[in-house]
Amino acid sequence: MKAVLCKAWGPPDSLSLETLPDLVPGDGEVVIDVKAAGVNFPDVLIIQNKYQAKPELPFSPGSELAGVVNAVGAGVTHVKPGDKVIAYLGNGAFATQAKAPAKAVVPMPPGIDFDVAAAFTLTYGTSHHAVVDRGELKAGETMLVLGAAGGVGLAAIEIGKAIGARVIAAASTDEKLAVCKAHGADAVINYSTEDLRERIKALTDGKGPDVIYDPVGGIYAEPAFRSIAWRGRYLVVGFANGEIPKIPLNLALLKGASLVGVFWGDFARREPKANQANMAQMLGWMREGKIRPHISARYPLDQAPQALKDMEARKVTGKIVIQP
Repeated sequence: MKAVLCKAWGPPDSLSLETLPDLVPGDGEVVIDVKAAGVNFPDVLIIQNKYQAKPELPFSPGSELAGVVNAVGAGVTHVKPGDKVIAYLGNGAFATQAKAPAKAVVPMPPGIDFDVAAAFTLTYGTSHHAVVDRGELKAGETMLVLGAAGGVGLAAIEIGKAIGARVIAAASTDEKLAVCKAHGADAVINYSTEDLRERIKALTDGKGPDVIYDPVGGIYAEPAFRSIAWRGRYLVVGFANGEIPKIPLNLALLKGASLVGVFWGDFARREPKANQANMAQMLGWMREGKIRPHISARYPLDQAPQALKDMEARKVTGKIVIQP
């Protein structure tokens, strides 16, 4: 097998592509021939030792994949060699083979391509947990999505629309906002050229959004939170900007608003049955055409460092995938 390895903490160019022995499953494990692996912003951080998860060196990055079961260990009964599957694992997906615990492997629904399946788990899992579970968004409410053209942002737009909410998308270019509109956004804000607070006020008749979905952090967090509706829920999803904002807590008091943390990875670990129910609902939405992952680029395995550099430089709309 071949794998992209991180042998020392550093930028994407420090990664190497190496040949390793084929994997063998242990008890309760599944070895998968990887057909596509999703690329996510945490992959950029984890190789630089800037993420909360810190795997032992060396390791292969990549946490989500779609592929074909190569072998199963003792006790695995729900999948067998030859089955098409989706898996979410801590790392190891940027390779021709990956090993995952059986509980992290689910059969791939028919009629879905490998690249689409690989682009689904983390972004849609995160956004469903955020919007439905933590944000409790309801039909008829308004949600503002910051960084809306990224993978989790587009997923949040689609989930919000599937619920029946009104969705306002905010991003940094008109090209990115066009993608947001194509995925269902009702209104858009270009926060590079428009005043964020004034546009939110105009688009919500002064009321503000009921839910704010923020995977970005940085300079737009405070003005967005100042614009939130009474009893609004501000979802802290991530800090793609690189800056963790410091929001005055009196703003929460004045608006009767909530700052709500979103950590899908730990939710999936602690509440696996709830996570599986969320995934089942979204796969149903996918079959109905209500959600459709947007894949903007595909890379071969030896270009994994370039994929991570493009992600780091915010050149990505929706998702990008690596196809070993």
